Amino acid sequence: MELEVIIVVAICPNGKMLVQMNVEDTKLGVAEYISSKHNMNTIELKWGQGAKCIGGEIKVKEIDRAIELKKRGYIVTPDPEEHAVQEAYKLGAIREFERHSRLGFVTKESFLEEVDRLRGLGFDRITLKTGAYSMVEAAMAMKYCSEAKIDLLTFDGAPGGTGMSPWPMMEEWGIPTFYLQSLVYEFAEKLSAKGMRVPDLAMAGGFSSEDGIYKALAMGAPYFKAVCMGRAAMIPGMVGKNIGKWLNEDNLPKTVSEFGHRPEEIFVHYEELAERYGAEIEKIPLGAIGIYSYVEKTRIGLQQLMAGSRKFNLSTIGRNDVMALTEDAAKISGIDYVMDAYRDVAEQILDD
Repeated sequence: MELEVIIVVAICPNGKMLVQMNVEDTKLGVAEYISSKHNMNTIELKWGQGAKCIGGEIKVKEIDRAIELKKRGYIVTPDPEEHAVQEAYKLGAIREFERHSRLGFVTKESFLEEVDRLRGLGFDRITLKTGAYSMVEAAMAMKYCSEAKIDLLTFDGAPGGTGMSPWPMMEEWGIPTFYLQSLVYEFAEKLSAKGMRVPDLAMAGGFSSEDGIYKALAMGAPYFKAVCMGRAAMIPGMVGKNIGKWLNEDNLPKTVSEFGHRPEEIFVHYEELAERYGAEIEKIPLGAIGIYSYVEKTRIGLQQLMAGSRKFNLSTIGRNDVMALTEDAAKISGIDYVMDAYRDVAEQILDD
């Protein structure tokens, strides 16, 4: 059984592993499987799977595998069971297939029923992730999650994605992250003003650096509690994996060999992990060490930014810790324009 697994790493000693469930996963009984076999108590629903219902999820090289996936209920293009396609595959004219999920259709009733079903299976925490759609879908997500008492709602703006989506979709299609977060913040304020519950919110969509994390948390305060990153963490993982491959082949490129020819020289946190895990360090993939180094760099960088603004806890970061550099950005986000930010305090100092 195939599972799309995501790791949610918070800036704290504890993390949480989730399984993300799309339309096909629901039909295949993934929730029942992970609840009974792995005793997991957190699960994430997703609106818009298969590159947000736009493009291929994965490419499949072998026709037997493509046929197997079609029999499971996936949409596979071209159809691997067609005779002409099979002949073209034998001749080499067709060399790969795309696996797509069926489209999901969301109604308030069906969403609330699914949340109740998952809680009945034993899941204590249920989260939802949705994409860079219009304000209609953003409003649906906010309202439905409020009523369903969802624990965490993640919005994924553009550019975002892990690489399974078509490149234009990740870079150009959908609502950009800045606009989407501004819109969701506006909706959160409206729900709060009505006395309705606002679920904890997280923002995704092209984040890679600690200053981006800081700005997103500040813009979304007090509703946004986390920032999600995909490709940003995958890249050092892939680089670390490749370094391990190059070391085994004794074929390090110059861009790496200038730092050394052993893992202890190349990876700045290698000795720290070796001290922590002893001989087990040999079993840790270099890709994992690459990700650890990236997380540590991000953690320390964020701490430095927070210290610079005299904020020593994430919950203390607020909207007055950032300012908009253009009037358009101020109008969209509600963040004070740079020529207006703190003006009342500045004027008071001048007048005293």
